[in-house]
Amino acid sequence: MGNLTEKKFDFIIAGAGIIGVIIARELSKTKNRILLIDKEADIGMGASSANSAIIHAGYDPIPGSLKAELNVRGNKLWEETASELEIPFKRTGSYVVAMGGTEFTMLEELYRRGITNSVPGLRILSRDEFLTREPLINHLARGALYAPTAGVIDPFTAVVAAAENAVTNSAVILTGTELKGLNLQDSKITGIKTNRGDFYTRWLINSAGVQADSIMHMAGVRPEFSIKPRRGEYLIFDASRISLNNVLFPVPTDKGKGTLVSTTVHGNVMIGPNSMEIDWPGSPDTTSEGLAEVLKNATRLVPSLKTSDVIAEFAGIRASGGDHRDFIIEIPQVIKGMINLAGIDSPGFASAPAIAERVMEFLIEAGEDLELRKDYNPRRVAPPCFHKLSHREKAELVRKNPAYGRIVCRCEEVTEGEVIEAIKSPAGARTYDGIKRRTWLGTGRCQGSFDYPRVIEIMSRELGIPVTEITKKGAGSELVLRHTKEKEAV
Repeated sequence: MGNLTEKKFDFIIAGAGIIGVIIARELSKTKNRILLIDKEADIGMGASSANSAIIHAGYDPIPGSLKAELNVRGNKLWEETASELEIPFKRTGSYVVAMGGTEFTMLEELYRRGITNSVPGLRILSRDEFLTREPLINHLARGALYAPTAGVIDPFTAVVAAAENAVTNSAVILTGTELKGLNLQDSKITGIKTNRGDFYTRWLINSAGVQADSIMHMAGVRPEFSIKPRRGEYLIFDASRISLNNVLFPVPTDKGKGTLVSTTVHGNVMIGPNSMEIDWPGSPDTTSEGLAEVLKNATRLVPSLKTSDVIAEFAGIRASGGDHRDFIIEIPQVIKGMINLAGIDSPGFASAPAIAERVMEFLIEAGEDLELRKDYNPRRVAPPCFHKLSHREKAELVRKNPAYGRIVCRCEEVTEGEVIEAIKSPAGARTYDGIKRRTWLGTGRCQGSFDYPRVIEIMSRELGIPVTEITKKGAGSELVLRHTKEKEAV
């Protein structure tokens, strides 16, 4: 991931979030040449690495919308996708919690909407039945809408796994590559201009998230449309202090699904998000006011949440379409060789496999020959996760590779072997945060204070670069200024 001599491709995908990598994986099944680019230092650094990690059931979207259709279809497809890619995915079910009589009435509307959207297994639970399922819930709750097909996933592992599988099936990924312009001939895209030179293609698939509108405008498509980025803030709690097994939502409003209280595949409780429209480009940093709002909203559902149990906070950006409330998935009429995917906010992650399926259908309808490769391998084998192994499995792994016997992160019991694997994998990490997202290193109580020096040393050795070039998340976030006794230039 990073070096390239070939300049000609059949398909170039702009944006390596969950939508882009799943599409790359689908296209890698064919005999075509695939390039996936992203301007950031790593894949999945946008909304795909900072979200609620929920595979929504599909009762919330307006019936007849793309969101409704693709959410329900994507939810179903994640079962096979997660299995093939060995992604942590658990169907926990979800509950929309009504705290008063008016809200309980609103559950009936959500139920009817879900039935219209073909969401299976929906039930409205009475107060007594619901309280037996979640003892931490506010006892003032009147009842809940239960959706058994909802689940939780590790969102970044999903991005990495799909990217790795695409690369092993001959797709090419280039990070640090910004799309700056289009090459056009007779109203047809023939290539793209980037900070790394020009690349030639028969098709450009625009899945650039918050910058999808800019790429559309380069092609003269939908000049009136603009992405309205919305910041959502989250808090994560120490798994040893509080735990629950469910995904809890408030009754939704016009602003969205509201602040959830949820388990995660890693066992932590997570709460969030709020929703604030912001300027872009901008920082997805948390704010004290926003986090206070998130905590206030979450304690309405689970009163026992305490700030003293919080171990991390983060914020993400959603690529809302503003007044355009539905996904945009189209081959525009004004230009040939382009597919636009824009306004892919919630439930975009849940819908990703279905969106990729729809893209393939569009290409076939456009006359593309998507002949399948005979050597396509749909499976990705997950690397060892040391702390989940039995004592016997750990001993055998260390015997085969002593690097797995050296603990780098004590809180999460991540080993040197796992760090090296994260660097050397087909879509390998080149930043500290990239390793953190792949291994869960630095996410415990100490938040990386123990592992930083050792990880920097390993990265320097394995990447063959000085420690002063190791970054947290890309250029401008270098972790080491100079060696300890090195004299600073005057």
